[in-house]
Amino acid sequence: MDINYELYKVFYHVAISLSFSEASKHLFISQSAVSQSIKVLEKKLNQPLFIRSTKKVQLTPEGEILLRHIEPAMNLIRKGENQLLEAHTLNGGQLRIGASDTICRYYLIPYLKRFHQEYPGIHIKVINQTSIACAKFLENGQADFIITNYPNSALSGTLSTRVINEFHDVFTASRQAFDLEGKMLSLADLLKYPILMLDRKSTTSEFLHQVFQKNQLDLVPEIELSSNDLLIDLARIGLGVAFVPDFCIPDQDKDLFILKLKEELPARQMMVAYNDTLPVSQAARQFMDML
Repeated sequence: MDINYELYKVFYHVAISLSFSEASKHLFISQSAVSQSIKVLEKKLNQPLFIRSTKKVQLTPEGEILLRHIEPAMNLIRKGENQLLEAHTLNGGQLRIGASDTICRYYLIPYLKRFHQEYPGIHIKVINQTSIACAKFLENGQADFIITNYPNSALSGTLSTRVINEFHDVFTASRQAFDLEGKMLSLADLLKYPILMLDRKSTTSEFLHQVFQKNQLDLVPEIELSSNDLLIDLARIGLGVAFVPDFCIPDQDKDLFILKLKEELPARQMMVAYNDTLPVSQAARQFMDML
């Protein structure tokens, strides 16, 4: 099927903005030209791509399917253009990193600072999502590489990975609220207390549920959130026992203590993942080497 790339380009900008006028501004063409291009594409594909009304524009199911294929292609083209503009130097261009809130705050910031000081001409973009969501960004070509906790069910076997750190997860609670400091507890004992943990969309949640399942226990958390820092804050005021990576807890915290467990929890890794089958910029390789 011989369809002009420009038609797909127009479709992409309408699809991500859900606005014919916004797409026309971005493409520097008239709104009527945008509308005509979409009509031509719909005719060539013999499928409706948008539901148009006076108030809003929506993708049809067919349009959503097409966008899932067009978006990675557009990102790959943009990445190729950026790399050509860089001309194999570290004097400019863009570095796109995917990482979770926790990894950004507790691990990545010193490296971002150092890299920016050494290569100030490179624009750094951090895509901030859960480790599972970041894996999807990598597959779609929206990130040059990601820093993720492992195990991660969303990482495909085709990606290249390097382990850069190892850590343990711990249960922590308020000294005033829970008289458990120094006592040895089993995972079954923990179920008697309100457990605070990350939500199901996180690798940490996947990991902890698997640990309990292996011990033939059914974990039902009291509170599920998307932030480890907030979990620590809630544990500090006595709302429950929080499950967080050990590096998130401040040294010599006066309010919190770490519970002792009879069962030893496996260590987890932090790793950098990238797609080695696609062009990797010099800036991305330099940053990964720094890690």
